[in-house]
Amino acid sequence: MRARDIMTTRVITVRPETPIKESAALLAANGFTALPVVDEEDRLIGIVTEADLVRDRVPRDPRSLCHPGEELPTVATTTVGEVMTTAVVAMGPGTDVAVLAKALLDAGYRSMPIVDGSRLVGVVTRRDIVRVIARDDHTIAEDVRHRLEIYGGDRRWRVEVHDGMVSIGDQFDDETDRHVATVLAEAVPGVVRATAFAARDEDDR
Repeated sequence: MRARDIMTTRVITVRPETPIKESAALLAANGFTALPVVDEEDRLIGIVTEADLVRDRVPRDPRSLCHPGEELPTVATTTVGEVMTTAVVAMGPGTDVAVLAKALLDAGYRSMPIVDGSRLVGVVTRRDIVRVIARDDHTIAEDVRHRLEIYGGDRRWRVEVHDGMVSIGDQFDDETDRHVATVLAEAVPGVVRATAFAARDEDDR
C-alpha cells in the first residue's frame, strides 16, 4: 500500500502572504494542526503549525498587571510567511505507508505532505491511516477479489478475510501466480497480511 492509495488530494493550503488570522481560522474550522504553504505553482515551500501561529501572539491579560510576573513579549507578525517553518519533511506518492506511518510516529507529526518533485499533490494524516486500519473485512475482501479477478479470472480465487488477515485459495497450482496474488492483496488498504495456497490441496483434506 502506497501513499497515493490513501492520501487526500484536495488539500487546504495557504500562501506566504496569507494573513495569520485567516490561517488560524482554517485550522480551527477543519480541526487541522498544520497547513502546507505553497507558492503560485503549488510547490511546497513551508508548513505552518498551530505552534507557529500561537507563539508570542497571545498578550497578557491587562488585569494581571496588578500581579507582575514573567515578561511575556508579543510580536507583530501578520502573515504566514513570517512564522512558517521552511524545513519541511515530505514524501513521494510511491512511499510505502508503513514507512510513512513510522516517520509520523517517530517525529510526532500528525500529517505528512506528499510531493511529486516539489509540487504538493496530497497529504496523509494519522487519521487517514486509522481509517485504513478500520476498514471492515467484507470491504477488504471485495477489493482483494476485484484485483485478483483482473489478474487471473473471476472463478479462480477463493478469498477469506479475518481481522485484516487474508487467505487466498488458488484453483490452480501455480506458485508464481500465488506470489503475485499475495502481493496484489497486500497492496489493498486494510490488509495486514496475505497468504495464498492451492485450493485443490485444501479441498482434498
